Amino acid sequence: MKIEVNTMSQEFVIEAFPRDDQGRGASRRLRREEKKIPAIIYGGNAEATPIAIWHNELKKALENEAFFSHVLTIDIAGKKESVILKDLQRHPYKPILSHADFQRVDKDHDIHVNVPLHFLNEDTAPAVKTHGGVVSHQMTEVEVVCRPQNLPEFLEIDLTDVEMDQVIHLSDIALPEGVRIAALQQGEDHDLPVLSIHKPKGAKADDAEEGEEEEGGEE
Repeated sequence: MKIEVNTMSQEFVIEAFPRDDQGRGASRRLRREEKKIPAIIYGGNAEATPIAIWHNELKKALENEAFFSHVLTIDIAGKKESVILKDLQRHPYKPILSHADFQRVDKDHDIHVNVPLHFLNEDTAPAVKTHGGVVSHQMTEVEVVCRPQNLPEFLEIDLTDVEMDQVIHLSDIALPEGVRIAALQQGEDHDLPVLSIHKPKGAKADDAEEGEEEEGGEE
């Protein structure tokens, strides 16, 4: 089975194996001889469970953006657990995964997950296409708080009506029902900028020079 992906509903099922041997030596053997990486499942009312996962299958699954913002199913010899990916360790310079942390979830408790931001109509927004504005992204993902069943795969920001020199903040993001932005729960001071559209560097100076020339010509 390894890692199954239902492309219609974006469900991820990860095949995992119990891991009894622990420590650096055991982890190296696991990666070198069995082509698996060590991982752990923690949280909830159960004890932490050391597991092993196929390295290449996990690496392939990580190419799908949705993997990071979905409730995943880990299947350990028929025993299934609902989890989210909380941490991923990589080799410092090789394209190799070294460890993964998964947190248990249940439908009655909130989870904190970073979800990606998708920017719509970025190239066709009038402030960009007609007026030559440049989009500056201050964020590409945002931490949300919600029940597992309400977890969005991503959040969308439509730039169609964003004007020149306008700043979009966290509070401007449309949220699905039951979803909250973690930063905004800390108060208005945490309503951070997400993106803005502004004139390219030098454009304002050019406009000012043109204005001065026009005034000089009228004298």
